[in-house]
Amino acid sequence: MTATPSAPPSARRAAVLGHPITHSLSPVLHRAAYAALGLAEWRYDAADVTEEQLAGFLAGLGPEWAGLSLTMPLKQTVLPLLDHVEPLAEVVGAVNTVLVQASGGGRPILTGANTDVHGLVAALQEGLGAAAPGASRTAAVLGAGATAASTLAALAQLGCTTPVVYVRSLARIGPLMRSAHRMGVEPRYALLATAPAEVPAADLVVSTLPPRAADGLAAEIAASGADPHGVLLDVAYDPRPTALSVAWAAQRGTVVPGERMLLHQAGEQVRLMTGHPAPLAEMDAALNSALV
Repeated sequence: MTATPSAPPSARRAAVLGHPITHSLSPVLHRAAYAALGLAEWRYDAADVTEEQLAGFLAGLGPEWAGLSLTMPLKQTVLPLLDHVEPLAEVVGAVNTVLVQASGGGRPILTGANTDVHGLVAALQEGLGAAAPGASRTAAVLGAGATAASTLAALAQLGCTTPVVYVRSLARIGPLMRSAHRMGVEPRYALLATAPAEVPAADLVVSTLPPRAADGLAAEIAASGADPHGVLLDVAYDPRPTALSVAWAAQRGTVVPGERMLLHQAGEQVRLMTGHPAPLAEMDAALNSALV
C-alpha cells in the first residue's frame, strides 16, 4: 500500500488527464471530497492530454501539485516517465494515479500508483454482499486493456486466479499476458464472439470494454434466454444503465453499476493525495447528482 503523504500545504492542485477528457466525472468526485474535508484552497481540474503531450505536462509540474488521476490512453504511457512505481502498479503494468512530492527545490518526485484495483475489489464486494471472501469462484473478463489487467489483480484478491478473458483478437493480448504472468494469474483467453454462450455461467463478470462496445453481447444474452447467476460489473457508466447491465438484470443476475468502481478508486486517490480518509458518502451523493 502506498504510504500516506505528509501534511500538505493549504493550497494544492490536482487534475485528471486523458484524451478525450470531457466525459470524466473525476472532478465531481474530488471536488466534493475537498469540500467535505474543508480543503477550501485545493483545486481539481481536467486536462485533455494525449500520449505525445504527457511528458511535457509532467515536466511542467510545480511544487503546488499534489497528484494526478490518469485515464485512457495514459495509464501505460506514463510508466517510463515516473521516478517510482508502487509494487501493485508495477505488477499490473498500469498507473492511474501519480503522486507529486516536492524534492527540496528540484523538480517534483513522481510516484505511480494503481487505485483501480482497490475500486474494482470494493465494487465487486458490494455485489457479493455477505458471501465468503475466500470462496472458490469462476470469473470472466471482457476486454484486454489496462483496466483488464487491473481486473485480473482484483479477481486474484477475491480468489479467482483462473478467469476467462474474452478479447476481440488473440493477436493483441501480449501485454495482458505479461501482466497476468507477473501476478501469478493463469487466465484462459477466448474470442469475444464466444462470450454470450459462456459468461452467464460465471460467478463474477467484469466488462472493461469501452462504452457501447458490449451492446452486441448484451443483445445476444437477452435473446438467448440465459440464466446468469453471478455478479456483473460493467466499468462503463455511459449510458446509464448500460445495455449489458440491463440484459443481465433482466435475466435475474446481480448488477454492480460502473460508477461504484469509479467512486471507490477515486476515494483511494483522495486518501493518497490529501492524507485524509475519503468522505465516500459525500462523494457518492455528488456522483449520483451528476449522473442524474
